[in-house]
Amino acid sequence: MHMNSAPHLLTEDRPEYERILDDALRHAHERPDLAAIGERLNPVQLRTMAMAATALITATAATEYEHYVKAREELRAATADADQDAAGLIGADDPSGSGAGLGAVVTVLAPVLAGTAAVIFLLVGYILKMLSPPPSVAGSMVSVGWVFAALTAAAILVAAVGLLIAALRNGSTSLAADDPGEELPEDVARAREDWRHALLERGILPFLRDALADPGAAPAARTPYPSANRIPKIGYSRPDFSSPDDGPAAAPRPTFTSPDFTSPDFGGPEHEMD
Repeated sequence: MHMNSAPHLLTEDRPEYERILDDALRHAHERPDLAAIGERLNPVQLRTMAMAATALITATAATEYEHYVKAREELRAATADADQDAAGLIGADDPSGSGAGLGAVVTVLAPVLAGTAAVIFLLVGYILKMLSPPPSVAGSMVSVGWVFAALTAAAILVAAVGLLIAALRNGSTSLAADDPGEELPEDVARAREDWRHALLERGILPFLRDALADPGAAPAARTPYPSANRIPKIGYSRPDFSSPDDGPAAAPRPTFTSPDFTSPDFGGPEHEMD
């Protein structure tokens, strides 16, 4: 079943909402006010109801969420500016912009070209050595082949180190998706923790308590959202049919008589009409 996201909840933050909800359901037995879980409603039913009421639940922590999103966007903007400045410094060192591109091309092609040359020289050199008598150039070609093989190994090593340095540099300046174990600046981490706490205490837990409460105890008075909107009653009532005696007397049905047709009195061929 498809659930509509709350208008103010970004798609990237929906997994965080689900993690908080799942954690609350997982530790529900530790809270006396949620002790009725499993008697009237099980955790799967409660989770389905909470996912359907995402907009109502997250609205209780809208202020904290807005502050968290703003702090996160400021961090991303600062990170993007830093990356742009670093790119500008690289461009200043190489105004033509061809240095980095040429270096990348050499890094990629050097192992390929050196390896190809090594294979060719070694193959031809050892084939020439099989001749009798072997030509004098055979030994030189084998030696050159081994030199190119050494250059191939060195080029591969340099390329691997360059890729590792580039990966580490990009990883240190990029902002990954939110993760519970992610290291964030203090202001962003504090804003996220404030939102999570408000979402749990003012949204998810009151919703679960309301869902588990006795329907006759008017749980809507204790929560900011009416129960009727979140726990719909599914069913129908039988239409009220009245007996025919209660209605007006049936009118007499009209009667019809078929017309009386008489056949013409025809005689035989010897009778003629006067």
